[in-house]
Amino acid sequence: MRRTEDETALRDAWVLRQAGDAPGPAGNVLLAWRKLVGRSLPVSVEDLQSVADLLGITWTEVFADRLEDLADDVRAAAPAPLIAARAATAIMRDNPKAEALAWWMADLAVSSRMGWTHAVPLLVTQIHATVLRTGPDRRRARPDTPDYARAICLAAAAGAAEACRLAAGIAQQAERLHEVTPKLRAKGAGDVIALLLSDDAVSGSFTSQAMTRWASRRLFERLQKLDAVRELTGRSTFRLYGL
Repeated sequence: MRRTEDETALRDAWVLRQAGDAPGPAGNVLLAWRKLVGRSLPVSVEDLQSVADLLGITWTEVFADRLEDLADDVRAAAPAPLIAARAATAIMRDNPKAEALAWWMADLAVSSRMGWTHAVPLLVTQIHATVLRTGPDRRRARPDTPDYARAICLAAAAGAAEACRLAAGIAQQAERLHEVTPKLRAKGAGDVIALLLSDDAVSGSFTSQAMTRWASRRLFERLQKLDAVRELTGRSTFRLYGL
């Protein structure tokens, strides 16, 4: 999307915002994909419209028809990557400037066809991968190019392999966190553990009714010493922790 924010900047934009603050342009992109994975399938027209707004794409009612087309393709049991390619291509045909929404629809299509209860962003993670440079000029395949269906098949394989690698690492860290949980005596530690197991990052100054900022800092320091969490920023202040 030609934005300059990296993973660290995205994390900061999301986790460090105050209640009621807008996450900013980069945070809106992150929120769009959190909407994809954060609720059970299928998604509604209202969901799709809110995602288009977050991605800065002008809504048109024809996008709603694409959800119906996707449902028809899923019922027809066509191969998941081909359904994804058709869904994304249709979005680009409706609006050539809506590539971000097209990739969002592609990942929605794969997950819907696989029958998953929640979507997994497999394809969009490969958007700049070498395997997507399938054309004769080695340009990146886009939803409006003839070689896009082939590229999506490659992206699905590469994305799934990467997701499995990440999942294995997360599962190992989650198991370590479960192992050390009985050693924690801090009041409210259970809330922090639940957040660590359900989200990407938690602020090192997390507060709740049961836990002060100072108590959470001590808790995260102990978890880090127990090798149960990682500090994700490398900073001495405004620290974030995750698996």
